[in-house]
This record gives sequence, C-alpha cells and structure tokens, in this order.
Amino acid sequence: MITSKDKKLVVALELGTTKVTTLVGEIIDNGEIKVIGIGTCSSKGMDKGRINNLDAVVKCIKKSINQAEITSNCQINSVYLSLSSKYINCQNEIGIVPIDEDEVTKKDIENVIHTAKSVQILNEHHILHVIPQEYSIDQQSGIKNPIGLSGMRMQVKVHIITCHHSIAKNMVKAVEKCGLKVDQVIFSGLASSKAVLTEDEKKLGVCMIDIGGGTMDFTIYINGSIQDSQVIPYAGNTVTSDIAYAFSASNSHAETIKIQYGSAKKSSNSASKNIDFYNLNGHLEKNVKQDSLIEVIESRYIELLSLVNQRIIHIQKKLYKNREIYQLSGGIVLTGGASNIELLSECAEKIFYKPVRIADPLNVSGLTEQIKEPSYSTTIGLLQYGKESYFHMKDTYKKYSFIESWIQKINNWFKKEF
Repeated sequence: MITSKDKKLVVALELGTTKVTTLVGEIIDNGEIKVIGIGTCSSKGMDKGRINNLDAVVKCIKKSINQAEITSNCQINSVYLSLSSKYINCQNEIGIVPIDEDEVTKKDIENVIHTAKSVQILNEHHILHVIPQEYSIDQQSGIKNPIGLSGMRMQVKVHIITCHHSIAKNMVKAVEKCGLKVDQVIFSGLASSKAVLTEDEKKLGVCMIDIGGGTMDFTIYINGSIQDSQVIPYAGNTVTSDIAYAFSASNSHAETIKIQYGSAKKSSNSASKNIDFYNLNGHLEKNVKQDSLIEVIESRYIELLSLVNQRIIHIQKKLYKNREIYQLSGGIVLTGGASNIELLSECAEKIFYKPVRIADPLNVSGLTEQIKEPSYSTTIGLLQYGKESYFHMKDTYKKYSFIESWIQKINNWFKKEF
C-alpha cells in the first residue's frame, strides 16, 4: 500500500444524511481529476447536516475511508470535508480601500477583501467562504481581476458564507477521531456548483439545486458571480416520510417503493400500476394505484422547489431595484441523489418557467461508471477544490523557492566580494 505523498492525490469526504462517501482523486498531468478510489456506507448518526450520534458517525467514516483506501491502494491522511446545514447563512458585503501605489497589487486585493469581511455576522457563526463577486476602481465597475490596473480607490463586492461554529466543529471532530486531518471545510452547495455548472451558465444566470436526503442546497449565479446560497432542511427523506405516512408503511419500505415506482409527475404514456404496501410487521397492508403514490410525491416536490423559487424571485427583485442584471437565462440545474426521480425536470419547469436539466458531475475521469451520477456531485466538487488548492500551493512554493534561490545567490556574491 502506497501513501498519498507518492502521488498528487486529493480526498473528498461527504457526511450525508443517507450515506457517507469518500472519493480519492489523482491530479493527472493535464490538470484533470481521475477518481481512483471510492468508499460508501449507509449513514448513521447524521440528520439534516448535523451530527446527533458522534460514535455512529465515526464508525461510518472509518468504514467509508477504509473502502476508499482499499480501492485506491493508498493511505488517506487528510480530506476535504463538505458541510450542509440549516445553520448556514450568507450575506453580500462591500469593502473599500485606497490603492497604495499607482496600480493594484495582490496586497491591495487582500486589504479590500479583509475590509469587506470585517463585518458583523450572526452570533456564534464563523466564516467559511469569502467569494469576490466584482471589483470597481474609481468609476470603472464590473472588473473581475483588477491586478495591474491604475486608480485611486478600489471597491469589492463579496459573497460571505458562514456557519454556526458548533456544527462545523463537531463535523471536524468526527473526522479527527478517525486519525485524519481536515484540509478545508467547504459548503456543499459550492462544491456541487463547481462539479455541475459551466462558466457559460454562470454568466447567463443559473440556479443550482442539490437535492439530498436531509437538506437541499442551492446557489444562484448571475453575470458570472454568486449572488445567493441557502440550505433548506427538507429534501428526499421528507418525500419518503410522506409516503410512509400516507400509506401506513415503514420508512425503509416507503423508500424502496419511491425508487421503484416513484415519479415527480404523472406520465400520460403509461398505465398506472398496482403497488403492494406492507405494514411494519411485513404483512400486506393495502394495494394502491401508482397514480396515488405519484400524487404524494409530486405535491411534496412542488412544495420544496417552490421554496427555492420564492428565494429566486426575492433575489431578482433586489437586483432589479438596484438596476443590476437579474435574469436566469441559464435556467435551473438540479443535482443530488433525490434528483434522480423520474420526470422531475418536467415537474420543475411548471414551477420555475425556465429550462431545467438534471446534472451529472463534469470534467472527471476514472471510476466514471460508479460516480457519474447526481448523488456524487458534492464529492466531485470537493476534489475540484482540492485540485485548485494543490496548484495554488505549488505556485506559492515555486515563488518562495525562487526568492530563496535569489537571496542565496546574493549572499554567495557578497561572500566572494568581501
């Protein structure tokens, strides 16, 4: 068994409500991510993005990590960890600083972002992400990269994502109890967006909705920048609970029926099948038409997606009022395990009145037959974050190595001269 130090590897870990997933990705020469290891197990001790049984979660992590180590033939030392919780909050802020010299430097950018994030956030929250939306220099606005541009004063608009401190702390604690280090905690919605959205969609305006088991994460991009990010603490498991309640079935049986016969909209092309429902003792409880099942599923999905649509309309009204671009011409992108249900895109189009697509992860190779589906979008996105972090660290190392080499040459010259 080789260690992760022998290859350019990144590891993603998602602690979901329904399953715990670990992916091992190798950064190959062209910068692409190749998935070489996978580990999954049914989740225990997690509910709607928070831990309610630490020991159970630790056991699940160890099992998932062990599987990933076996399939990748690597020893895992650290992970990029996703986080989704109703205690996630977002806010858009502005920072303004004078430009130190005639043109913008990296230090100026650091200063203006520091100013933007030095704002009041919710009590007991800490910052997960500060994402620049756009820069302005004097009267010039809409700048994406201000390095080297001249001016007197620079402004930045940023999107800040925060999380309740104890939620993130407990997630990290669970990982560390497995003898692993957490490289970075990343909001699941951002990770999924990185895995399934194209740059063209972000520029046109798009809303990505990741429908998981316990939570529904969504992000809104307009004109290439993130404008909003939210977590709704209801998702696929809520649909399952509705089925169990409506037909007096166990949750496990309701989940099986949902997967086998479920749809988010009635199909006009096929006849309604008869479905057997069993009670908690395993005895036949009732026989119902498939259309009755679909009615339950459709009504809940309409309610869930309508919550997102209300938020989209709210954001659009704010942008319109500020005379900014507000259209979502790129439509709606659905992903996550609970987006696999039949005819969901047709159901969603009735709510959003926009094009809808169900998205698999993009730009990934390797074990694609196993991971090329919506339920792996978050973990693939984590690998993309890990790849970017790797190249950033590599560039930083090269920069400092060059400076150290230059200083050494000067010292050698002084020794020769004096």
